[in-house]
Amino acid sequence: MEFYDLRFNAAGDRQIKNFQMKKHSFNIIQLLMIIGIILMINVISAFFHIAVDFTGDKRYTLTKTTRNLLKEQDDVIYVKVLLDGNFPALYKKIQESANEMLRDFNNINSHIEYDFENPLKGNVEEVNQAVELLRKDGMVGIGIKTNTTESTSVNYIFPYAIFHYGKRKFVVNLLEPMTTDVNEETWINNSISMLEYKFANAIQKLRQKDSPTILFTEGKGELNEKQTARLENKLLQYYQVGRINLDSVHTIPAELDLLIVAKPTQPFSPKNQFLIDQYLMKGGNIIWLIDRLNMNLDSINKQKFYIPEPYPLNLDDLWFKYGIRILPNLVQDLSCTRIPQVVGIQGNKPQIESFDWYYHLLVDPEGAHPIVSNLDKMNLYDPSSIDTIQTSTRVKKTILLKSSKYSRFQLSPARVTFEILKYPPEVDRFNKPHLPLAVLLEGEFESYFRNKLSQGTKEMLQQIKEPFREKSEKPGKMIFVSDGDFIKNLYDSQTDKISPIGFNKWVQYTFIGNEDFITNSVEYMVEKRGVISARSKKVKFKMLDTIKATNEMSLWQMVNIGIPLLFLIAFGLGFNYYRRRRYAS
Repeated sequence: MEFYDLRFNAAGDRQIKNFQMKKHSFNIIQLLMIIGIILMINVISAFFHIAVDFTGDKRYTLTKTTRNLLKEQDDVIYVKVLLDGNFPALYKKIQESANEMLRDFNNINSHIEYDFENPLKGNVEEVNQAVELLRKDGMVGIGIKTNTTESTSVNYIFPYAIFHYGKRKFVVNLLEPMTTDVNEETWINNSISMLEYKFANAIQKLRQKDSPTILFTEGKGELNEKQTARLENKLLQYYQVGRINLDSVHTIPAELDLLIVAKPTQPFSPKNQFLIDQYLMKGGNIIWLIDRLNMNLDSINKQKFYIPEPYPLNLDDLWFKYGIRILPNLVQDLSCTRIPQVVGIQGNKPQIESFDWYYHLLVDPEGAHPIVSNLDKMNLYDPSSIDTIQTSTRVKKTILLKSSKYSRFQLSPARVTFEILKYPPEVDRFNKPHLPLAVLLEGEFESYFRNKLSQGTKEMLQQIKEPFREKSEKPGKMIFVSDGDFIKNLYDSQTDKISPIGFNKWVQYTFIGNEDFITNSVEYMVEKRGVISARSKKVKFKMLDTIKATNEMSLWQMVNIGIPLLFLIAFGLGFNYYRRRRYAS
């Protein structure tokens, strides 16, 4: 017979119970500690936003110039974004991206404050008043169609952000201009790519105390004020704009931020050349918009053919010294716009058809430079090709615009006639691809007048107490475009109306790239901080295959719902099995 010590068994049970209670208490403490740590992390994350950008295009990383600009802001800038509410998924992306961008700005500098607002919230009278106030500031709503199985509705949104700094404000359109050659999703993605630049540019413009000065030359047959009215009005929002006659001044001051020479047609005297040369040696910036040959469609209509003659500008040697040569030729390109032609008469009415005119180039800007990055197509009229020349000083040369791979040129004297429209183009003859049409020069230049200074010029410099500069005192910049008309607006003297920049009267279409190119060029020349570099930021979005998504919708719904449930069931069974094995003894 066996005997058991009951006292020992009772004590053992008490020890087991005490051990289990201690373990239970330890588990509760451990759980409370985990909950406490999670709560602490959430509290800390509310004050500090930390993110690591693993994307290949660094879409969530601000550029260095933008970060430096934000760090220097020492007063409140308030941003009101008019995109509060529910939108279709595509437009939700621009809303979320604007929110993320402003949050990043705020993380760098808490003086950047922002809020989202729905301008269409309220009763009918309040909404109408809000819409009218927005319209006066140039903000117009866009309609979004929403299709359902029962009906189609149109909702309006105002895709704008208004930056306030003291009594000043700056309106930013969050959406890029819509073009016919891109779909809606690409349009939204392009708009998202430009947000950093637009926001940083708004802050810079608001903080700008002294407006840069820009002068157009006159007196040499340049485009007149009516023909540049659209551009000048746009520039006047941020810059001081005026005109200068080189025949009536003795010097171009170094304080001038930019000189624009827009389609001169008359000779530049040695004095004019000298003034421009010495301004460049002071570190000046110049934009040359040059028609090398005098091309005229009306003359072809009258004479059946036309031989364009070079404009006698007397600037070739000057440009050659700086490292550039605009050749006396006409570029032809199969990528071009059309012109109308009368092909017959029917019922006393002319029958008109449109034909490709190879001299009116349709240029698609490419490259990473901020002037042309994310730029839409441009229309150039009768451009010439540009050569770059090696210089004795360090001058960086960047090709900004070029023809397509199907281009060629006609050397002067070139016979131009409408006869080419009667026959299809011989593609194999368009064998001079990618001819440079616009070039940027940056660096230190050597004076064209070095060792050429006349005694009269020396005496004139002594009288005005101006030294002669043989080399650049500081780096300067020049942009050469071999078309002077691409910035011109048409002017109707009877109605006093002006067309947009880039408006092609033959195809009745406005090429927005023309205006963007010239305004980007101006900003690149005059802005010292270099915020425009944010334009070079390329953000690549993977497009959703909507057809595949629709066909496989049921499969992915099952995957998204079923896999988490299976995981939970497997975890529960495994954990239960583990507890049984551990506490079985």
